[in-house]
Order: sequence, then C-alpha cells, then structure tokens
Amino acid sequence: MKPTTGARELHKLTEKGQATRARILEHAAELIYTKGVHATNNEQLRRAAGVSGSQLNHYFPTKESLVLAVIAWQAERVLTLHRGERFDSFDNLDAFRAWADFYVGYERAYQEGCSLGSLASEIIKTDLDVHDELASAFDQWRAIFRDGIERMQQLGRISAEADPTQLANLLLAAFQGGMLLAQVAQNIAPLKDALQTAIDYVQTFATSPDPGVPQVR
Repeated sequence: MKPTTGARELHKLTEKGQATRARILEHAAELIYTKGVHATNNEQLRRAAGVSGSQLNHYFPTKESLVLAVIAWQAERVLTLHRGERFDSFDNLDAFRAWADFYVGYERAYQEGCSLGSLASEIIKTDLDVHDELASAFDQWRAIFRDGIERMQQLGRISAEADPTQLANLLLAAFQGGMLLAQVAQNIAPLKDALQTAIDYVQTFATSPDPGVPQVR
C-alpha cells in the first residue's frame, strides 16, 4: 500500500502512543467484524478500547481515517504471515500445501473467517472513500502468490506455460470463497476442498508432478 500521512505520523508516536493506537485498532476491527461499519460508533469503541473521547479523536479524527487504519492493520497482519518463513516464500508446491494446511488445521477458521475478507465485505457496502486502499491490500496479497509462482518458473519447478497472475487469482479466490462457504456450513470441508483443488491445478503445471496428479496442457 502507498504510504499515507497516518503511516508517517505513526513513527512520531511514543511507544505508549503506538500501543494505545494499536489497541484502538484491534477493538475497532473486532467491532466492525461483529457489528458492521455503520453500526460501529465512537462510544462503543471508546468503551471497548478503554480510551477517552479525546484520545480516540486524536488518533482517528474521522470514521474514514479509522477505517483506513483498520484496513492497513488487518492487511499488515495477513501479509506479514504470508511473507514469513513459515511458507518458504512460496517457491515450491510444498509451501502452498503448508499454507493450505495451516488454515485448514486452525480449529476456529470456519468460525472466524478471513479477517481481511470480512472487512472487505463490510466496506464495499459503504460510501467511505477507502476502496483503493482495500484493493491495494488484496493486490499485495495476490502478488505474494504470483511472485512465488514466478520464482517456481525461474527455478524450473513449473512450466513456463503457467500464467502466474491467473494462478494467483485462483488461489486467492479459492481461499476467500472456501472460507466463506466454511463459515456458512460451520465446517472446514469447503475450505479444504477449495484449496486442495486449486493447488492440485497448480500442480498440473509442475515439471515433475506428484504421482496421481494429472498434467494438463
């Protein structure tokens, strides 16, 4: 995401100020998730975060500034996880399988859903001018998958015929759609099936496919 004035000002805060701001964001994200953007108000957030009205207004003078910060906060959590060592920079199929196993194995995944996806479903219903930032967050998430697939091509692990952007879209869509269906069903199976099928399709472009996984050309 592009740097914002709020992001630059964050570096000027004291350690205590940063902690207070982070606490407000955490509670704001939870309230927006459970109540929605419009139903979340300053009084609810003030009580939940244990801050005064003046503190809340100091860090987030408008609802738009608060929602922008929540987007950045949620996106950073998701992107940091996906860029970490856990998934080996997504330069092999095992890393993608580990990614899928991580979410499928999380016992509350079908209850909590995707924090960024849930936030997006709320924000797109509003007239707040934050859509570009939300789109940027998903673009960065998609780029992590795309870059990983491109590295796999450079390493000769999957065919040059594979379209990294198309496969990245597939993986992200499988995650978001599978997570939503898992929430509706209150069962992890839809997410598991969606991710496994998407990764199996990526596997079809592998130069040395796993046994039992057909190649398509």
